[in-house]
Amino acid sequence: MFDKILIANRGEIALRVIRACREMGIQSVAVHSTADADAMHVRMADESICIGPPSGAQSYLSIPAIISACEISGAQAIHPGYGFLSENANFVQIVEDHGITFIGPSAEHIRQMGDKITAKDTAKALGIPCVPGSDGGVPDVETAKKVAADMGYPVIIKATAGGGGRGMKVAETAADLVQAFQTARSESKAAFGNDEVYMEKYLQKPRHIEIQVFGDGQGGGVHLGERDCSLQRRHQKVFEEAPGPSITAEERARIGEICANAIGKMGYSGAGTVEFLYEDGEFYFIEMNTRLQVEHPVTEAIFGQDLVREQILVASGQKLSFSQEDLQINGHAIEVRINAEKLPNFSPCPGKITAFHAPGGLGVRMDSALYDGYSIPPYYDSLIGKLIVHGRDRDEALARLSRSLGELIVDGVDTTVPLFHALLQEKDVQTGDYNIHWLEKWLDANL
Repeated sequence: MFDKILIANRGEIALRVIRACREMGIQSVAVHSTADADAMHVRMADESICIGPPSGAQSYLSIPAIISACEISGAQAIHPGYGFLSENANFVQIVEDHGITFIGPSAEHIRQMGDKITAKDTAKALGIPCVPGSDGGVPDVETAKKVAADMGYPVIIKATAGGGGRGMKVAETAADLVQAFQTARSESKAAFGNDEVYMEKYLQKPRHIEIQVFGDGQGGGVHLGERDCSLQRRHQKVFEEAPGPSITAEERARIGEICANAIGKMGYSGAGTVEFLYEDGEFYFIEMNTRLQVEHPVTEAIFGQDLVREQILVASGQKLSFSQEDLQINGHAIEVRINAEKLPNFSPCPGKITAFHAPGGLGVRMDSALYDGYSIPPYYDSLIGKLIVHGRDRDEALARLSRSLGELIVDGVDTTVPLFHALLQEKDVQTGDYNIHWLEKWLDANL
């Protein structure tokens, strides 16, 4: 087991890893930019090292700075959290070349699943169901027209190196295709330095369902059920729950077994999430995230497992501490992502926190790096907290979420808390009857 782990991240996810380390008796090292000198993860870690100026490119994304911090501190392993360098295969390779353990999958698996076309081909080969689409990249408009005619409209054009909704455009009809194709390519080039795109059949009213998987790197793998992440704004999740309100036990067992077997065959190590669009009882592979997800706490809540602890154990060479038979769902959990943003435009709202009070009580968890007097810097993502509730069933979880949102106090900046108060009044949210387009339509009509 490791004696010391460096966390190559900031904010609530850095705190989350620090807490797991402390419970396991492992020393933690925080890295930080000059803008984060007073951040909570710096205060909570056993030691901290400044790695650069406020810009993420010069600090949290600086591979030389993070490797140097590891060597200075004597950390034997690096936990990447999510975002920043968590899915950077080049970073993983450099870490391993320096004799440091990366707490996550191999560089090969990150590279394999990071390219959307390669990921889809891999998924097909492993027996994971996929959305009908092009065989590889689509080089030009004429080819795009042929592919679309074969599949039927509507179609969606996606960047092969994409993520977060960038380089992604829908063509409802043949008349829309040329502009959608050209826009997707130009956005992909600007965002990722790669203008290659591919095409898929565009599903009309799908839900976004993701399967949490875990591999031990030795051929063993399990699944920890699904999360429904269908309430999204601009392809960014805002409300996640587990288990999915539309998924039956039989469907869960079927798709879960497929995913668990797939990562076992891959020899995959650590946490991963296989993401699907789900419509009319069928699952269609979108992508695989080769890291811990922002919404992992809802899975932890219903299974009673610490996924960060398991990541550390597996990275140290141990097998999984639980089997598939050990994993039984208990109740229902919901997470809402609270951002420092001003409604209705969702514009970032950095500033000083003049008062902060986290809700509490049975089945309530608040993952946040806020404290009274903390100044939210303008340089990073606007996520400031995740409120997670757990109940015996979905109705109890919703009631607990409503109560907890009423207890939460964040003064000094605008937040997205009013959005969740409003959503909880909607019948479709109360019954779980929504899809990936629901929130965008609701926002257009209500904000």
